[in-house]
Amino acid sequence: MDISVDRHIPMLERRRVRVRGVVQGVGFRPFVYRLAQELNLAGWVRNDAEGVEMEVQGLHGNISALLVRMVKEAPPLARVDHVETNGRAPDPEDRGFTIRPSRGGSVTTAIGPDATVCPDCLAELFDPANRRWRYPFINCTHCGPRYTITRALPYDRSNTSMAGFVQCEDCQDEYEAPSHRRFHAEPNACPVCGPSLSFYQFYQLNGVRVATRDPVADAVLAILSGHIVAIKGLGGYNLVCDARNPEAVERLRERKARGDKPFAVMVLNVASAQGYAKLTPGEERLLASAERPIVLLDKRPGAEHELWGVAPGLGQIGLMLPNTPLHYLLFHDEAGRPEGIEWLDAPHPFAMVVTSANPGGEPLVIRNEDALSQLHGIADYVLMHDRDILVRADDSVMRIIDRVPATLRRGRGYTPRAIRLAHKGPSVLATGSYLKNAVCLTRGDEAFLSQHVGDLANPATCEAMDAAIAHLSAVLACAPEWIACDLHPDAHATRVAHALAAERDLPLVEVQHHHAHIAAVLAEHGVVEPVIGLALDGVGLGDDGGAWGGELMRVDGAQFERLGHLRPLRLPGGDRAAREPWRMASSALFDLGHGDLIAGRFAHLRGADRLAQMLDKGTRCPPTSSMGRWFDAVAGLLGVCDVMHYEGEAAMRLEALSASYGPALAIHRGWTIDGDNGLDLLPLFASLVDETQPARGAAQFHVTLIAALEQWVGNAARAQGIRTVALGGGCFLNAQLTAGLVRRLETRGLKVLRASQAPTSDGGLALGQAWVAISRAMEN
Repeated sequence: MDISVDRHIPMLERRRVRVRGVVQGVGFRPFVYRLAQELNLAGWVRNDAEGVEMEVQGLHGNISALLVRMVKEAPPLARVDHVETNGRAPDPEDRGFTIRPSRGGSVTTAIGPDATVCPDCLAELFDPANRRWRYPFINCTHCGPRYTITRALPYDRSNTSMAGFVQCEDCQDEYEAPSHRRFHAEPNACPVCGPSLSFYQFYQLNGVRVATRDPVADAVLAILSGHIVAIKGLGGYNLVCDARNPEAVERLRERKARGDKPFAVMVLNVASAQGYAKLTPGEERLLASAERPIVLLDKRPGAEHELWGVAPGLGQIGLMLPNTPLHYLLFHDEAGRPEGIEWLDAPHPFAMVVTSANPGGEPLVIRNEDALSQLHGIADYVLMHDRDILVRADDSVMRIIDRVPATLRRGRGYTPRAIRLAHKGPSVLATGSYLKNAVCLTRGDEAFLSQHVGDLANPATCEAMDAAIAHLSAVLACAPEWIACDLHPDAHATRVAHALAAERDLPLVEVQHHHAHIAAVLAEHGVVEPVIGLALDGVGLGDDGGAWGGELMRVDGAQFERLGHLRPLRLPGGDRAAREPWRMASSALFDLGHGDLIAGRFAHLRGADRLAQMLDKGTRCPPTSSMGRWFDAVAGLLGVCDVMHYEGEAAMRLEALSASYGPALAIHRGWTIDGDNGLDLLPLFASLVDETQPARGAAQFHVTLIAALEQWVGNAARAQGIRTVALGGGCFLNAQLTAGLVRRLETRGLKVLRASQAPTSDGGLALGQAWVAISRAMEN
């Protein structure tokens, strides 16, 4: 019998596909559904605890096209980390493609961060014919709240603060339609079925609801009238006033007891920001990104006058764009409610101070009842709504340094985006440190750094840290197998780590503060080989029990060696000296043999006549190798800042003065390196004692310091035979220091690593602690 085969009949192929990453709540399933229809594929797709699972059936080329396009054309908020495929037997009867209900299990996926309003929703928001015209809670799968409204995974409406809002028929139809961009958009709502606004005015001791038909219009009127309005945002309440009204700005500063600490300002768009600041293309992209961080930008000459009192004495201003529909509505009302969306791209003069509502240094207010009770006496009015915030998250703060984004504070918009590690390891919970606390939980080869918690200076912030640990563990469905913490025994973060390790019988790793700074950079860059680490910050407990802060190290995973450190300065008065730069200047003057100058130079300050005697006797004068204290000493000597009203003020003012001076001066040979590889900056300080121009002195300090650090690090790299240098610690938030040092080290042929995704300050310590613990576990 002669049997012939028609080789032109296409053969069906079926594959099981597993997608991991940020693929839930971002429109990924309807995206796959539309691709499958376009490519004539059968099968199904669904959410589960690991991410997205699907089976696709069709021609080989069409399946391959789906796999490629699924990664390259993913929805804006999606992030595809892994795609795994396995062959399956074709099912000739399967002829359609469906979206199946979610399935539970062991969670290995992640929820996405909150995102600003997408262009499609903005178009609807300002379309009078749309049923969501001016609805302050408009969202879809491409935008809106995620992390701050979610209790646990999978990311379904029942696990969010929208669970109590039953969708109307129209919203439900959108929610269930795979072709609609609101398909399974969990916060989906409209004026008929969703959250609503309320407006309150404070009278005496109680908040009294204002009879109003338009809370937004009344809030704008209050702001323009010079009042302070507390407004409920994505991650918590903000205090808002007219940034162009110096009396309102000063009133907010006084009521919040903020001193001279700078405020952030919200403007409508990039064109508006250009009126107050100089922006590079990279800064424009960062400012307008879906994450909507506060971005530190160089001021334009007129900004100090136009926004009087917002960022006094500093060369930079923190600007941000609207991150919720409610913010856009405030600008819309102030602009006279123009039709369409063309007005969104035009420059607009309205600018609002937007600062965290956290009275008395406590955590950000997130509950309505707390806003009415805790913000009385600070705000005049409250604009609130009835959608609960489940997770507090401050605004993120970013800065671009030499073309590289640097994170100053990681919060809304970035948390809980994973930081990819070089390899998998046991799950580690790291509790961070006392200042700028954030915690970190690792799962496999991912590290999840929590939102900024703050300084653990009061019980409420300590409770907020505990809540961050509980929520991160719940939303990742991950129980730690190791615990990591700082060496300092008195911090709440350390006590919690010890208690958890004892309670659960888990290994505990105590990580030296500056080792953690460098390890955080290595974790972010996936580096596992030895590096030279330069850690410069305020202070951290050293292995010898001393106060470290200017450290040259060799770091190799879980191990480090202290190669050298800055010449120690004494802290006259202990911790008080860290807040009063004139004391640090006096300490350096005394070491120079100029103790007799202290009383006269600082005669206007209380206690100056006794300080030389204190230094001579060594009474309450512990030493520190801190780089931050050298910045303070120079600021105090030059009269830039005698007493700080907020952390880092002296260094920030010194940097601003240096930048204002212009091109760097010739380098003064103002340092020595001794036989033990100690860097002595006292000669540099001596050269500034008679300086009469603070800006020139600040510039001289920066350029000389950079040259000194280059030689110090270069010598160590050559001696150790290592070509990679990692920079860590809060001093590297100084753009002049970082950019100048990076360029000089790279000229030497060294590879320089610095933090970007995680804060280089103490806000990133938990990531470094976790990486050291993973490295320690891999050694065992």
